[in-house]
Amino acid sequence: MLISVAATTALAVAPFMTTASADSYPSKPVNYIIPFNAGGESDLSARFQQASFEKVAGAPTVIQYMAGAGGASAWSQLNSMPGDGYTIMGINIPHTILQPLQKEVGYQTDDLTPVHYFHYTPDAIFVPTDSPFKTLSDLMDYASKNPAMVTFSGSGSNSSNNIAQVRFDELAGVTTTYIPFSGTGPAVTAVLGSQVMAGFNYATSGSNYGDKLRMLAVAAEERLPAFPDVPTFRELNLDLVGGAYRGVAVPSSTPENVKQKVSDIVSAINADPDFKQKMEDGGFVLTDITYDKMDNFIAAKTKEYTAVAEKLGITAKR
Repeated sequence: MLISVAATTALAVAPFMTTASADSYPSKPVNYIIPFNAGGESDLSARFQQASFEKVAGAPTVIQYMAGAGGASAWSQLNSMPGDGYTIMGINIPHTILQPLQKEVGYQTDDLTPVHYFHYTPDAIFVPTDSPFKTLSDLMDYASKNPAMVTFSGSGSNSSNNIAQVRFDELAGVTTTYIPFSGTGPAVTAVLGSQVMAGFNYATSGSNYGDKLRMLAVAAEERLPAFPDVPTFRELNLDLVGGAYRGVAVPSSTPENVKQKVSDIVSAINADPDFKQKMEDGGFVLTDITYDKMDNFIAAKTKEYTAVAEKLGITAKR
């Protein structure tokens, strides 16, 4: 009975505590968990955020890593973590939509609580600089005459790169072959080593490998400031826009006002000129999908990626 009374008292006091903590949040370092290994796009963009976090929020953030199962190891544990705003986690689309559709991964899309999606890395087609394909038209002409002979490397199966390749084939009326690798690094290495004819990689690879790669087209709505000479797919009459969206999530038990505060902090970081410059120079495209817009955004993306799941060979499990 004593335990029950104590628990009841704690619940009664909780609303007052969460309101006060939201007013002063954050008053200590925030743990920022990245569900992948160090060195990838999720880590890089979080590092850029980290540089602006204390300036915007008044407290620092500490980046930690919890890699495994393409992010699922961390996302499946998120709701068991403290919901006090001092644990936040990177979150990715299409991963968190396609993973639960494909198999049991310890969470469902609706279990997760993203509070802000702050950027995406557009998909792009790369070839080595010595490739005979000088333009996207060159590659499409070859693919049209040689079905399945054009090989694309990409970061994993059922990834944004994989989706982009499927959509490209549909829009261009060609058949190409997608070869998944364990991450962006190995996928780009395959292009550089001519193990494949081309790569459907993220535009950020253009910043990392510069004169060794030629970017033929990018799946952004507008040309990227870092690559002003690279046309968008839309400019080339292919309606292909998209990439890997990255954001910040919190445990579901986090109070609403703290969720909103985290979203506000991420928005303020997005507006920081230093952060914007780093992201644009790296080939990232900033977005500002705030907590109040999240339900509509996730619903739209779930509909979009569920429709493409069957083309990827995914049979919905729910």
